[in-house]
Amino acid sequence: MVLDYFALAVLIILAVTGVAAWVLLGIMPGRIARDRNHPHADAISVCGWWGVLTMGLLLPVAYIWAYTNPRWRDESRSDENKTKENEPT
Repeated sequence: MVLDYFALAVLIILAVTGVAAWVLLGIMPGRIARDRNHPHADAISVCGWWGVLTMGLLLPVAYIWAYTNPRWRDESRSDENKTKENEPT
């Protein structure tokens, strides 16, 4: 009888841990994007939560999107403009 209660407790702890890990996976892309000052952080957060609801289908997209730098085009253009300004005419 004691073993039955112990097994039930272990199963409950495993279920709670699994749900907590799944929620943490949904929260992380939005937090990563906000920490990196991503301009689409809110959209990435929504994509992360939709990834949780779709059983992980959109989670890789949310994580990759959170780590991208959308301002690289602006930075490269400003670098090109600086080099053109410094060239002798």
